[in-house]
Amino acid sequence: MELRHLKYFIAVAEEENISRAAEKLHVAQPSLSRQIRDLEEELGIALFERTPRSIKLTEGGRFFLTEACEAVAGVERAISNIRSFVTGGRGEIHIGYAPSLTTKILPAALRNFEASLPNVRVKLHDFSTEEMLAGLNDKTLHACLMVKPSARALKGISFREIARYFPFVAMAPTHFLVSRKKLTRADLAEQALIAYSRFDFPEYHSWLERIFENQTMPRVMAEYDSSTSLIAALESGSGIAVVQENFSELAGTRLVIRPLQHPKSAYVSFGISWRNTDSSQMTQKFIEATETDSTQR
Repeated sequence: MELRHLKYFIAVAEEENISRAAEKLHVAQPSLSRQIRDLEEELGIALFERTPRSIKLTEGGRFFLTEACEAVAGVERAISNIRSFVTGGRGEIHIGYAPSLTTKILPAALRNFEASLPNVRVKLHDFSTEEMLAGLNDKTLHACLMVKPSARALKGISFREIARYFPFVAMAPTHFLVSRKKLTRADLAEQALIAYSRFDFPEYHSWLERIFENQTMPRVMAEYDSSTSLIAALESGSGIAVVQENFSELAGTRLVIRPLQHPKSAYVSFGISWRNTDSSQMTQKFIEATETDSTQR
C-alpha cells in the first residue's frame, strides 16, 4: 500500500463518482478503478458499494476513510514541518478574499499572521466565491475568507464562521429613499435592484431569496462581477443594492447605507475555508490569525 492509494481512495469517497475523482486527480479512470480494487484486495474488504449509477462507501469504507484522512494529514504535516524547519519558516501563502466582507477582518488577520510567521509572504487574491472554491480544490489557494458556500461545495473543505452580517440597502445620496432611517422590504418592492453576478456569487442570490421570503422581490435590472463596478452603478443613480453592513467601508461617502428589515435567519455567514487535508504550518497559522476577530458575530 502506498500513499497514493490512500489519496485515490479519499478522492473517490469524497466525489462518490469514479469519473469526477479521476478528473480531480488528473489520472485515467481505468487506472483509478484498478488502484481502488488493488487497495480493497490488500485490505480484504469492500470499501465501496457499486451500482450502475453510483458508488458509495460501505460501513468498513466509512471507518477506513477516517483513518486514511488522518494518515495523509499526518504525512503532509510532517512534510510541512520539515520544510519549515529547513527554511526557518520561510515561504509564500496564497489567500482568496472578498473585499467587501473583509474590510475589518483582513487587516487584523494579516498583522497576527506576520507576528507568528514573519518570513512568510502573503499573496492576496480578490476572487469570486466560485474562483475561491476552484482555487482551494486545485491547491492554488491555501485558505479563503468568504461567505459560507453550499454543503455540496464544501466537500473536502472545512469552514469556520468568523462573523455574521445583516442586510442593508446602498443607494446614491440623491435617491429619494435616503430620507428614511430604516427601510422595509415593502419599500423596495418597486425599486430597480442592482446585484452581484449570479454566476460568480450564487450565494448572494440565495441570500436575497432568504431576505425576501414571502415578499415581493425587487426586479434585478443589472448584475456586476465586483464591488467596484457595483458602487459605480449605484453612484450613477441606476438603482439600489442589498449589501451587508460593512459595505460602507468600501463605498465611503459615495453612497448612503440604510438598515433593512429582514427575517432573523437572513444573515450572511462569513468565515475562513481551507482544504480538510491541508495541515501545513502556514495554513494553520493563518486560520489562527483570524480567531481574534470571531467576536464580531
